Order: sequence, then C-alpha cells, then structure tokens
Amino acid sequence: MKRFIFLFFFTLMGLFTLELLPWGQTYVVLPLTRALTSVCAFVIELLGRELEVAGIILTDIKTGFAVQIAAGCNGIEAMILLIAAMVAFPASLRYTLSGIAFGVLGLQCLNVLRIVSLFFLGLWNSSAFEWAHLYIWQALIMLDSLLIFLIWIRYNPKAPQRYETAPA
Repeated sequence: MKRFIFLFFFTLMGLFTLELLPWGQTYVVLPLTRALTSVCAFVIELLGRELEVAGIILTDIKTGFAVQIAAGCNGIEAMILLIAAMVAFPASLRYTLSGIAFGVLGLQCLNVLRIVSLFFLGLWNSSAFEWAHLYIWQALIMLDSLLIFLIWIRYNPKAPQRYETAPA
C-alpha cells in the first residue's frame, strides 16, 4: 500500500506539473482540446445543429449559444488521475499501457457525451446547463475515472485469483 501511495502521488504531481508547463500546454493540452472540440462539433452537427467552430469554442449558428472547452472541461485532470492510479498499481507494463490507452479513450468518449449533452442542455435552459456543468458532470467524469480503474484492476492478470471451495 505504501508503494502504491508513493507512486500514485509522485506520478500525479509529475503529470500535473507537465500539464502546467508551457511545453505541456502547447504540445499536449491545446492539441487535445482542439481535437476534442472537433469531435464534439462533428457529433453535434450529426444531431442536426449548425455550428461555427473557432478554436475551442462551439457556437450554434441559429441561437448564438456558445460553449468553450476550456481547462477542466477537456478531461485531462481525470486522465491524469487514471494514469497515475494505473502506473502505481502492480501490473505488467503491457497491461498497464493497454489499460491507459483504453482508459483514456473511454474517458474521452464519455467526455464527448458530456460536452454534447451540456451543449444541448444549454440550448434548452442556461440555469440547468450551469448546474449540470458545475455539479453533475464534474463529479461523473471523476467517478468514471475511478470506475475504469476498478474495472481495470478486476481484470488484472497479476491480481490474486479467488478460489472457490467445493462443498464438503
């Protein structure tokens, strides 16, 4: 347990530091946020809305309603939390790397769902948008990160196997 806590904290602080450095912002955060914006715009347009996309801002042409996918909305904090937990947990390198890849992909798929649903909620009611944005989805994204980690642990081939005993 001490090993996990140390590695988790060390990895978490290292990744948050890298995220905040100008290099991390330029080469990781901004490209990821722009890609996320493009995917969300694609999905929203598939659902029948016409958008104007400017950088990380999605604007509905008909109503003028806009959302900005800013820091905290791009899912990077949840990804860092998940990566730190997976790196700290005892597993093979291959299992850890595949868990990180699929976990990050899963989190970003959920984040697309989050942003698209918030966009449509904002078109309908701005106060409901604010409440869902600040309270519901913030908590759900972090809980999704925990859920993905727990599922990953469950299928870890290095985890101790449970043996059922036959009735006597």
